[in-house]
Amino acid sequence: MDFTADEVRVLGVLIEKELTTPDYYPLTLNSLTTGCNQKSNRDPVMTFTETRAMRALDSLMRARLVGHAAGGGSRAEKFRHAVAEAWSLGAPEYAVLGVLMLRGPQTVGELRARTARHHAFESLEEVDAVLVALNEREEPLAMQLPRLPGQKEARFVHLLEGEPDLEALEAAAEKATVRKSDLADEITELRERLEALEAAFTEFRTQFE
Repeated sequence: MDFTADEVRVLGVLIEKELTTPDYYPLTLNSLTTGCNQKSNRDPVMTFTETRAMRALDSLMRARLVGHAAGGGSRAEKFRHAVAEAWSLGAPEYAVLGVLMLRGPQTVGELRARTARHHAFESLEEVDAVLVALNEREEPLAMQLPRLPGQKEARFVHLLEGEPDLEALEAAAEKATVRKSDLADEITELRERLEALEAAFTEFRTQFE
């Protein structure tokens, strides 16, 4: 697997919209671009133009992972993915893969919660079984990451852009851990200041009682 970040974002959006808003799928170029630019449920947040989205679509069409949608009475050109057929994936598998493509490394619990609108998993074990299946393919589509600094649970990542840069992920995790620690210290300091102000106000008020 050697897709670009743009191609992964486009494929992920097509999968998401097919599973969560089927009445509006296949997607026009405009709708696809809007989906790529969403600020919620996206990691990282990206800024696409229609030209940028079309370049990714052209590449994916050459790989036969995206095609034009025929019929429907609409004059606007629409696009649909062919991931399930091309890679022989069931709905549970490409639901999980699609969320990994759009939201970065995630725990099993996060994946179960975030695929609720895509596919109803009854348990964490079902999600874990899908991740195992994605990893044990002849050409793996997902893998478990080593536990990084500040993380209590293992996370999983897709492999469409190749093996992840573990050093970069570790550095980002360490930075996030430091930031959380700094925020905790700031909150503690603010709480202490507030308690001191409340005590001073109470003492001041007693002078007039």
